[in-house]
Amino acid sequence: MPPPSPPPLLSTFSVLDYGAVGDGTTDDTKAFAAAWSLACTAGASTVLVPVSYVFLVGPITFTGDSCVSNMIFQVDGTILADAGSTAWRSGVVMQWLEFENVRGLTIQGCGTVDGQGSHWWSGGSVAGDAEMVTEEKSLGQDLKELDSDRVGTSNRPTAVRVFQSASITVTGITIRNSPRFHLTLDTCHGVEVHDVAVSSPGDSPNTDGIHLAGSVGVSIHHTTIACGDDCISIQDGCSDVFIRSVHCGPGHGISIGGLGKGGASAAVSDVTVQDVTLNQTMTGVRIKTWQGGSGSVKNVRFSGVRVSAVKTPIVIDQYYCDHTTCANQTSAVTVAGVAYQGVAGTYTERPVYLACADAAPCAGIHLADIQLAPVDDGGYHLHGPFCWKVYGDEVRPVEPPVNCLLAGAP
Repeated sequence: MPPPSPPPLLSTFSVLDYGAVGDGTTDDTKAFAAAWSLACTAGASTVLVPVSYVFLVGPITFTGDSCVSNMIFQVDGTILADAGSTAWRSGVVMQWLEFENVRGLTIQGCGTVDGQGSHWWSGGSVAGDAEMVTEEKSLGQDLKELDSDRVGTSNRPTAVRVFQSASITVTGITIRNSPRFHLTLDTCHGVEVHDVAVSSPGDSPNTDGIHLAGSVGVSIHHTTIACGDDCISIQDGCSDVFIRSVHCGPGHGISIGGLGKGGASAAVSDVTVQDVTLNQTMTGVRIKTWQGGSGSVKNVRFSGVRVSAVKTPIVIDQYYCDHTTCANQTSAVTVAGVAYQGVAGTYTERPVYLACADAAPCAGIHLADIQLAPVDDGGYHLHGPFCWKVYGDEVRPVEPPVNCLLAGAP
């Protein structure tokens, strides 16, 4: 048998060869655009952001319309957001580094993408943007939030967005201090994110770590996320999502939703979250939907969840609202077939909060091997488990017992 053919040699296009200076003060945006454009036409090529340089870059879209498949964006140096770019003043630029319509894209390296978010955060009220929790609302709404999307966030860009692309890998890099979301995967198919670090302060507004929207076939593993909002956010149109070996904290936990805003229809299915740790987060694993929406969340499994000083480790909230008050509505995104198995650790407010809609009760909620205890500190105001219109079962041990579950089906 003849030996197998060697893989094709990859061409490397360093941004330094196309005019980039890499001194952290010179605008290198045009050099990045030129390197990408030429690499696309060469096919199966690498755009290199070399180590030991700091590249100041404004908003840019790397389009795959003319690219041959299997591009590599190699980040070994530092890419710094140009907070002074005049492009932001238009109010319509919502992304910083965007990859669009690329088939076969790997973003990798040992370098850093730094969004210089403090330039944007200081423009709004961080205290007003952060999600807040109040107690004992009517209809079981004792977990109410003020969504950080409301104040001072409208012109803050996402650091890295991959849009309408397929066969995507993101690995090795650090994304820090994004003005808004750190990494967004929007309308993508076949995604793997691993060994990535996300870092921003716990009070940075609306800085989700990894934001999924309309994406199918997503794997996120061996990744560390510290941010000011959801470590991982799973939105409408996502399915076949697998999350494991992720460390979250600070942040707001791992969340599905909010879904159904403004009466919209939303669907999320087949989500598995396993072997994750959450440290000093607002929630642990959460599903949140708006009143008035439609659609469904189904086939979700949380297992091997370890929490430490988490405010509320297990949450389903079908009364999600980002205002002080929201009008009660009858329709809801249904929630069914959700399993929690092997959730253990400490909480600071309430171990379990399950608030479902009157017209669309939650069904098939399964709790098994739950071992949650309050933090050993008398300074916290603690509550017991809470349920409203929740049908399901528990398999011991469940500590503390969730005696408010309703048996059978709605």
